[in-house]
Parts: sequence; structure tokens; C-alpha cells
Amino acid sequence: QVQLVESGGGLVQAGGSLRLSCAASGRTFSTIAMGWFRQAPGKEREFVAAIRWSLGFTIYADSVKGRFTISRDNAKNTVYLQMHSLKPEDTAVYYCAADGRKMVTTPQYDYWGQGTQVTVSS
Repeated sequence: QVQLVESGGGLVQAGGSLRLSCAASGRTFSTIAMGWFRQAPGKEREFVAAIRWSLGFTIYADSVKGRFTISRDNAKNTVYLQMHSLKPEDTAVYYCAADGRKMVTTPQYDYWGQGTQVTVSS
């Protein structure tokens, strides 16, 4: 089992920045990839970014490319999502996810955090 705890959400004005953190504990040695997803009210959960834990390879949704950066700190078992130039449409609950077998852009990860709210005001 892997436990994930997100932090760093909040309220920010459009154009501002936030950094989300996701601390992993438990069987973290088995983690292949970690990702960030988000879900706005009335919408499906959508992919934001993912990172291959050992190699550091990253992928992004087109909607966040150039504005968001995913990174990880292996020593701290923590993944980050640095968000710049935030827009009102980025408002959502952001979820951290981890998987021990695959790195995908669909919400088919084995482990999930509880989510953290990001609200961008116009």
C-alpha cells in the first residue's frame, strides 16, 4: 500500500502561482509513476501531469503545458506540481496518484490522495 497526502492548495488570483506537494509513504519503493489529476464540479477527473519516478520522464496535458511543472524529490518521496499563470478554468480539486506498474494519462492509478482545492479568481 502507498499513502498519499496532498498539500498546497488555496485561493489565488488569475495570473498567480501555487505549488502543490504530494508526500508518499508506505511501499514507495514499488512506485513506477506518480501523477496529478483534477476534477472540477460537474466534470470528469482529468489528467494534468505525470512523472516516471526513477527516470524523471514527464508528460503534460495540453491545457497546462508551459504553465505547470511536475517534479519529484526521491529522498523525500514527494512529488510537486508548480503552477504558474493560473486561470479561472484551472479551478478544481487536485488529486495526486501513484502506480506501481504503469504511467498513463487516464485515472487508472492504484493509489490516490484525498485531494486539495485550488481556486483561481478572475
